[in-house]
Amino acid sequence: MKLGRRPTHVLFDLDGVLLDSEPLYTQATQEILDPYGKTFDWSLKVNTIGRDARDGARWLLAELGVPLSVDEYLQRRERRLRELFRTVQPVAGAREFVATLAQRGVPMAVATSSHRDQYDVKVSGHPWFGAFAAVVCGDDPELARLKPAPDIFLLAAARLQADPRSCLVVEDSPAGVAAARAAGMQVVAVPDPHVAKERVAEADLVLAGIFEIEPELLGL
Repeated sequence: MKLGRRPTHVLFDLDGVLLDSEPLYTQATQEILDPYGKTFDWSLKVNTIGRDARDGARWLLAELGVPLSVDEYLQRRERRLRELFRTVQPVAGAREFVATLAQRGVPMAVATSSHRDQYDVKVSGHPWFGAFAAVVCGDDPELARLKPAPDIFLLAAARLQADPRSCLVVEDSPAGVAAARAAGMQVVAVPDPHVAKERVAEADLVLAGIFEIEPELLGL
């Protein structure tokens, strides 16, 4: 199965698509919840992944009945994540796929809900991120709304001077897929195996991982 339109630009989510950072978020969250006897599994994570951190935290704390404020929870998580992010590794096939697109002259951008300081820590040991012509983070001053709103992808496209309809998004989360579709873009979903396929059914293609994406499949 191929895409309906040949893309000219490719936009990537960061966590779980380019860098294998999702297990680190799970670890940090579980460490906070341990004293309250709560478990952070995929039945909960699927409702927070890819979303604004405050919205996700507010939902999680209410769902589990944990007596922490959103600010206290996020401060604890941020401190732990900063330690963990320095160990993050690429998702299998991500570095190679980005290199292939760069060699073919395809303009690329990262569009992530992570704040810029988090992004900088995550990519600090990965010079291949120099291949991206633009990076839009969740705290960008020009960004009004986060995923599942389309704003982050539309802003990334604007910075690449690209027509949104000519952009392809690579995402792993239901919120990210919804955001890409709302932006009028084609989207390839590479969800975690724990995410039910129906949660990303709006995607043009659903693959097991970025390692399965072939440029020819995308018309690149």
